[in-house]
Amino acid sequence: MNDFVGRTLSKYRIVARLGRGGMAEVYKAYQAGLDRYVAIKVLHSHLADEEDFIGRFEREAAAVARLRHPHIVQVYDFDVEDGMYFMVMEFVEGPTLKAELKQRVAKGQIFSLPETSRITAALASAIDYAHSRGMVHRDLKPANIMFTSEGQVVLTDFGIARIVGATQYTLTGAISGTPVYMSPEQGQGERGDERSDIYSLGVVLYEMVTGPVPFDADTPFAIIMKHINAPLPLPTAVNPDIPEAVERAVLKAMSKSPDDRYQTAGEMAKTLREAV
Repeated sequence: MNDFVGRTLSKYRIVARLGRGGMAEVYKAYQAGLDRYVAIKVLHSHLADEEDFIGRFEREAAAVARLRHPHIVQVYDFDVEDGMYFMVMEFVEGPTLKAELKQRVAKGQIFSLPETSRITAALASAIDYAHSRGMVHRDLKPANIMFTSEGQVVLTDFGIARIVGATQYTLTGAISGTPVYMSPEQGQGERGDERSDIYSLGVVLYEMVTGPVPFDADTPFAIIMKHINAPLPLPTAVNPDIPEAVERAVLKAMSKSPDDRYQTAGEMAKTLREAV
């Protein structure tokens, strides 16, 4: 895909490229009319060739733009120009949880339990809010969790999995790293429901309290098979300092069967808060 820096897309002047993922290029842009910076996600052109893409894009875009929550990145606009589909959202200055985890692991550190509880509570609040409005994230992972310059936790990319066709893009591993946080039922080709988000939040929690992710392998398929079949390595085997109640919260959230997990993210956050 071309680099759009210096170009104007609709009413947004693109000033810097922020990154590239399996489904989009992400840019920082300036919106002169409102004198603000925004983040623009330009979807890869090949996605628009998929069956029913335009209909999905319009339906999901409208639903995502209606979400209003302090821990969900605000989406301002969705549009198409010259065959390029893009979404415009608030620009978050701070790092991702992925970057923070990487930095801490490099220093031999992990998140403290109070920090972990605060981050999980914020995410749970966002997830419960979206679930109550019929929206499942389906791609919850540290790369989609950001911190503002004030340290507030915000979740990005709601609705993206639905827009690009969740089953196809997750099974092909189109977004690098996604299988690491994928629920067993998603790995088996099912769309997954609210409890798939609970499982993914459990994986993020595991990583925050131990350092490594629970399942890793050389290929996306091998990772998916571990989520489906392999016993979960106990968090306390990796970090013996984890309280038993926190370990239980991870084990319940990451149960292979959706029926055995927490049924809401809020329930999980409450258990973790009490444990901490």
